[in-house]
Amino acid sequence: MHKMSFPIAFEQSLDGLPGVDAGALLRALRLATPVSIRYNETKRTTPASATRVPWCNTGVYLPDRPAFTLDPLWHGGAYYVQEASSMVVAQLAGILLSLGERCRVLDLCAAPGGKSTQLASLLPAGGLLVSNEVIRSRVAILLENLVKWGTPNVVVTAADPKQFAALPAFFDLLLVDAPCSGEGLFRKEPEAVHEWSEANVQRCADRQRRIVADAWDALRDGGIIVYSSCTFNRRENEETVQWIIKQLGAERLPLSLDPAWGVVESDAGYRFYPHRLQGEGFFISVLQKRSPHTPRPLKAIKIPRQAIAASDAAQIRQWLHGAFVPMLKGRLIYALPQAQQPAIAQLLAHLPVLQAGVPAGERKGTDTAPTAALALSVACRREAFPYVTLLLPEAIRYLRRENIHFPGAPDGYLLVTYDNLPLGFAKKIGRRTNNLFPMQWRIRMAGV
Repeated sequence: MHKMSFPIAFEQSLDGLPGVDAGALLRALRLATPVSIRYNETKRTTPASATRVPWCNTGVYLPDRPAFTLDPLWHGGAYYVQEASSMVVAQLAGILLSLGERCRVLDLCAAPGGKSTQLASLLPAGGLLVSNEVIRSRVAILLENLVKWGTPNVVVTAADPKQFAALPAFFDLLLVDAPCSGEGLFRKEPEAVHEWSEANVQRCADRQRRIVADAWDALRDGGIIVYSSCTFNRRENEETVQWIIKQLGAERLPLSLDPAWGVVESDAGYRFYPHRLQGEGFFISVLQKRSPHTPRPLKAIKIPRQAIAASDAAQIRQWLHGAFVPMLKGRLIYALPQAQQPAIAQLLAHLPVLQAGVPAGERKGTDTAPTAALALSVACRREAFPYVTLLLPEAIRYLRRENIHFPGAPDGYLLVTYDNLPLGFAKKIGRRTNNLFPMQWRIRMAGV
């Protein structure tokens, strides 16, 4: 148990919260944080014998925290390390299916990517996820996590919420996992305790409402807004939801959560408390937009792109399963999901887009090299490449970007795998092999 003390004003603020026992909650906040992961079932089946997260059938609890950095399966996107309570996004699966095969979803405050990777797995095959993060220092980890997860129908943007007003009624679902005072993460992030104050709670509530209001016009009438936070107080939770209902025009929708899970339903959402279940503090509410305003339809536009050689376009299509449109931007060749090409054209025209679809190839002189993102994508045609299989020590060396030799392998680009999971590429030239694992992702940790 942690010897953690809390501000008196915070302890007092717990009195009267729905379903809370303040003493039990404070004791729970001093206990060790549960460890949980969520499997990517396009890459790995969730073990039947694992202890499941009740509200997410791909989420499991671990008995202790292993060194994830030294597990090649983590690097290959077989699972995501995620706090269990926030995995309740799995309960949106039915809602997403009801929005249509080509629904468009915006995760407005997406870094580091836990909910975006989960939404990507829940989307219909023809859907599109826009994963946005305005804080530039957090964008790199978001990109890395989404590339490793491997879902091709994702666009990553770095836009301020108000920039989405240029896309009226564009999205069918808007997820706002709002920046908050972080009360629910005190045992996971003890520094948040020292930053807590009543004034900061109010600042967070003001910011949350501004974020929702700025992006509101981008959600179509009848569309769904999911609001969530990792805090306990009503000001950032129920009161913000009520503000959305009264000021912007929405009505609350229920979720079907089993009472045995220990989740508390309040007058405006659902509360996860660490003394009632195995997870951190979390709040979620699902609403439907009700607005009489009908915006003008967006004018159809074409994707702005550089001319791409027919041979390069053919090469990219040969490397991928499914229908994709190649787009050259700088030296990178992106494979855009054909079904969402008109939507992606609008995003490219109106927002700072960092990545769209699969950045599958890179022009290097007269050569087009396959990228790590291609290897990690579930759309990659593995049979298009000769591959090598590594054991654990070799896989760790590859992920450290050390030199590895494959004497029996043919020359050219090799798909590098571990336990039947692609990790990236290498290029063999005679007796020399170039390790093509991205430098910025390499393992720096000692061990194995």
